[in-house]
Amino acid sequence: MSLPGIRSIFDKFGILATPQRLEVAAVLLEKPQHLSADQIIDRLRKGGSAVSKATVYNTLKLFSEHGLVKEVMVDPIRKFYDSATHPHHHFYNVDTGELSDIAHELVRFENLPDLPQGTERQSVEVLIKVRDQV
Repeated sequence: MSLPGIRSIFDKFGILATPQRLEVAAVLLEKPQHLSADQIIDRLRKGGSAVSKATVYNTLKLFSEHGLVKEVMVDPIRKFYDSATHPHHHFYNVDTGELSDIAHELVRFENLPDLPQGTERQSVEVLIKVRDQV
């Protein structure tokens, strides 16, 4: 994507265009893709960029807060170890950090999508994120 195109997108999302943000966006918005912060940093380094790791993380957070990108948590920062190994689901309170069980039979699925070819279902786990009422 061209610099004018990125600047136009920044304007649309209310993001101030700085040289570092433009560099991060150039990598991330190059094509439809899913990249981790480390993958973006690696691509920036290969391109000769000196943007700091902290700046990349802050920029990605800003992009997400403004709706330019969506965060997909596939490897959460916080990891829990659950002694109950039977099938069940969880609530996660984003305000308190508390994880609590939901009985397996309380979550029902009417229809699940077809699995990718060559795969089989290992499990279906639901994590419902909640927050305290104000």
